[in-house]
Parts: sequence; structure tokens; C-alpha cells
Amino acid sequence: MSFDAAFTFSRFAAMVYKEFIQMRRDRVTFAMMIGIPLMQLILFGYAINSDPRNLPTMVLSADNSPYARGIVAGMQTSTYFRVTGQLSSRDEADEALKKGTAQFVLTIPEDFSRKLLRGEKPVLLLEADATDPAATSGAVSALREIVSRAIARDLPGASADLEATDLPVTLRTHAEYNPEAVTQYNIVPGLMGVILTLTLTMITSLAITRERERGTMENLLSTPVRPLEVMLGKIVPYILVGYIQMTLILLAAKLLFDVPLRGDLAPVFILSLVFIAANLSVGVTLSTMAKNQLQAVQMSVFFFLPSLLLSGFMFPFRGMPGWAQVLGSVLPLTHYLRFVRGILLKGASGPESLTHVWPIALFFCAVIGLGMLRYRKTLD
Repeated sequence: MSFDAAFTFSRFAAMVYKEFIQMRRDRVTFAMMIGIPLMQLILFGYAINSDPRNLPTMVLSADNSPYARGIVAGMQTSTYFRVTGQLSSRDEADEALKKGTAQFVLTIPEDFSRKLLRGEKPVLLLEADATDPAATSGAVSALREIVSRAIARDLPGASADLEATDLPVTLRTHAEYNPEAVTQYNIVPGLMGVILTLTLTMITSLAITRERERGTMENLLSTPVRPLEVMLGKIVPYILVGYIQMTLILLAAKLLFDVPLRGDLAPVFILSLVFIAANLSVGVTLSTMAKNQLQAVQMSVFFFLPSLLLSGFMFPFRGMPGWAQVLGSVLPLTHYLRFVRGILLKGASGPESLTHVWPIALFFCAVIGLGMLRYRKTLD
């Protein structure tokens, strides 16, 4: 048998034409080539913001003077702070920071105006939830200029000499839960959710497609097993895998990175069951849509990438525009990061964290329901 070693354009053109046909047939791969760059462009261009604004701020004020109100109004108009309410006690302030309903709490003492007029430099205390240092650094840096302008505008002429000083008040900033702004304290607990999302979704996305490629799917379809039983049967064995990963990450957080684990670990393991199940259900549901294992992995990337970028793991969640926060609130990782960081870094209890668990449970029910519908279609 003889072969023509010379290069011919006709054979080359035929191979190129064949590859375009293959590309057209594999729509998932083609969608990934177009969809992933577009998704990255939109998310990084519009949703990602390293200088968050409009951060929720609550005020604990015992002074109702024009100077105190002027400072609060200056913070409100600065775009860095968004005053969401007034507090009446120290316990309420601590609770707001612990639950995450407030990023900042400004405390104004009752003798603020009197000391200000006497030139005694009264203390303004700004407490910040510094579990994510990147979310608060810009606002804290802008506070000095905000206070200086507000007081300079409201001081009477008799006290104009105060304006010549550096600042007629003493600003004190307390970075709660992470006073040294150590990024590992925020990143390492968050990595637990990221790793669980990536590995569990990708592993289980291969579950049904593997059965189909190995030829065992026909045997499974011939059994009286119900779709829900198949879905849960594919999920339950990997729950143990998720708990093993959690244990390893928590050990590394304590032994390698010295992350202060302030809360009880039991609620973390108990409540994580819902998050693990939600990610596993995503993987199994994707496997009912994919025709082969490559497509299943590609589909899992479409779920993982928005989860990584919109959950608040890489970039401050409150720095994103409203539409991006709405999309991020649908994803389980967003709520998981909140209750894991709340328990591990703030010492929150299990009942206090339940408000972040029910959205994950709702997501799980919706996805497992979709998977059941898709599985029924494969029975035809």
C-alpha cells in the first residue's frame, strides 16, 4: 500500500470542514467556547468591584445635636456608607455586627457636642465587621474626610478656631473579628465552600453519563427504581466525601493557618449537610442533561464560575451592583460562606445561622425536582 506524502490543499480543506461539522454537532462544547468568555467579560466588567460602596451602617447615638446629625448625613451622602437604622443599646450593636445586618456601627457619645465646642476632641467610634478586610478598607479610609467636612460645615463662628486643627474629634476604628486584617481568616473558611462546590458538583456530574457510556444505564432503567431513588442514591455516597474534605480543611485552618475558630464546630458539620446535598444535586441534574462525561464537566464549569465570582469569596459581595447581588443570592455558596464565617470567625450559634440555611434548602428542592423531570425523559 502506497501513501502520498505530499501535502495537498484538498485533503487539508476536507479535514477543516470535518472539524467544523464536529463542532456544530457538539453544541455544549461550542456553547462553552462562546459562553465562558462572555460570562467572564460581563462578570468582571460589570459585577466585580474591589472598592465597595453603600455599605449598611447603623448608628448608636446618645447625642441629637446638629453636629451628630451632620456627621451621619455626611456618611449617608458619601456613597461609602448607607445608614440603615438607629440602635438603642450596645447589645443591639454587637448583634447587628455578629449577624451581618450591618457592616459598620457608628457610636456617638452623649456628651459629644459639649466636648466638641470645648475643644476636648470627643471620641467617635466606628466598629467594622472586618471578616473581609477588603470590604471595609475603603470606607474606613474615607471616614476622616467625611467627618472633617461635616464638622467644618456645622461649627459656629465662635468655634471656627477648631477648624484650624487637624481634626476636632478623635476617630477610633475597631476592626471586629479580624483586627489584624489577616486575609487567611477570611479566605480559608471560604475555601471550604469553594472546594465542596467544585469537587462535589464535578464528581456527581459524571454519575449518570458514566452509566450511559459504560452500558449499564439500560440495566438501571429496566429496574423498578424510581427517579427520586436514583437521584438520592447517586448523592448519598458522596456526602461522606464532602465531610472528609471539610475535616481536612478545618484541620489545616487551625494547624497551618492559625485561623481562630471561635464558634462550635458541631453546627458547621450539621448545617453543611444541606449545602453538600445541594451541590451534589446540581451535579446529578447536570449529568441527566449531558450526553457524555466531557459535556458533564463543561456544564459544571458554567455553575462553578458564577458561584466563585458572585458569592463574595473573591470580591466583596456588597460591592457588586444590585442585579449581581440578586443572582449571587440564588447560589448556595453565597449563603454557605455567610454562615460558615459567622460561626467560625464570629462565634455565631447554630440557630442564628438558620437564616442562611433555608435558601440553600430551597435551592436543593428546586434542583432535585428538575433532575427528576430530566431523568423521566431519559426513560423513553
